[in-house]
Amino acid sequence: MTSDIHVPCRTPGSTDTPALPAQNLGPSPRGLAGFNAATPAEAEAVLLSCCHSRRWAERVAAHRPYPTVDALLAAADEAGYDLSRADLDEALAAESSALPHPDAPPAARTALRAAHAAYESGFGHAFVISLDGVRPGERLDRVLAGIRSRLGNEAEEERVVAADELRRLARARLAFRLAEPLTPRHSAP
Repeated sequence: MTSDIHVPCRTPGSTDTPALPAQNLGPSPRGLAGFNAATPAEAEAVLLSCCHSRRWAERVAAHRPYPTVDALLAAADEAGYDLSRADLDEALAAESSALPHPDAPPAARTALRAAHAAYESGFGHAFVISLDGVRPGERLDRVLAGIRSRLGNEAEEERVVAADELRRLARARLAFRLAEPLTPRHSAP
């Protein structure tokens, strides 16, 4: 089975709506300069669209300005390692299951739904996996293989794996966000 997969992040209780209306943000500068120049609320909103841990977003935003994108991404990684159990729960609660490309065969969609349901039933949160660097045609297979292999993990072991994948997702989402106008949103690569 091969297909593209979209890995969304959502605000709990929402349907992918931005945390702040775009019209209230004024001009949307790009890149690191735009991120460094954003207000604290704007920077935190961008960060929350990458990883929905308020403490993580506040910490990363508070250390601006960053001299390079690599420094920002390193700070995001470091803050991700310091997530408390409650912070990780908050971030994982905002994640939603990866969706197959609409052109995926029905059997692939069924297999993915069943795998996600088994994972969520066992661990209480959506399956998270970073697909950064995985070719689009291989993503569905990677997600299914990841779910199947991780279903055998003990709960605490899976929390460690999920936290690591969430850090990778946040890093990839933040890098992606720096390449576009900086307005809050809740879905990314």
